[in-house]
Amino acid sequence: MSGLIGRKIGMTSLFDENGKNIPCTVIEAGPCVVTQVRTEEVDGYSALQIGFDDKKAKSSNKALDGHFKKAGTVAKRKVVEFQEFEEEHKLGDELTVELFAEGEFVDVSATSKGKGFQGVVKRHGFAGVGQATHGQHNRLRAPGSIGAASYPARVFKGMRMAGRMGGKKVTVQNLRVLKVVAEKNLLVVKGAVPGHKNAYVIIQK
Repeated sequence: MSGLIGRKIGMTSLFDENGKNIPCTVIEAGPCVVTQVRTEEVDGYSALQIGFDDKKAKSSNKALDGHFKKAGTVAKRKVVEFQEFEEEHKLGDELTVELFAEGEFVDVSATSKGKGFQGVVKRHGFAGVGQATHGQHNRLRAPGSIGAASYPARVFKGMRMAGRMGGKKVTVQNLRVLKVVAEKNLLVVKGAVPGHKNAYVIIQK
């Protein structure tokens, strides 16, 4: 799949031709540089490695500097491989937001916001007891019984319980591209995208 690396700028809204207000996310997509071309003969598979967002020289090391120097560019902060890229590219090629067109659909992946340790109401949508029954008076958001007794004498894997929430890779599929601003490398997609502001996102079509 063809794609780019980008950075989430934030959310806004646009009006369509019918006057409907559409929530959308603005992404700075590219420009990205092809930093390595993997082939079946050398690597055992075909892929395109692209880099995004320049890294300061003091933050890089000689191994990385040498790798990126082959592509004629400086070290990059974010590097991602794309398999089955639609078009042929060679080392050092620059990929821009013009890879996408208005009206087409894309998948956007990113690491979701970390929310720390959360209870079952927020994490799994439990309703809570709500003082309805059983004399509850101070355990309104408790998970209740988890079903384990002397048999099986353990908690089953996958039991919905309190724990750390967020901070995982999330992919939102079929987001429509509303606008492509080529001169500013901006991509406007319908709906929400995972991650905090300035988070790296991977856009695939």
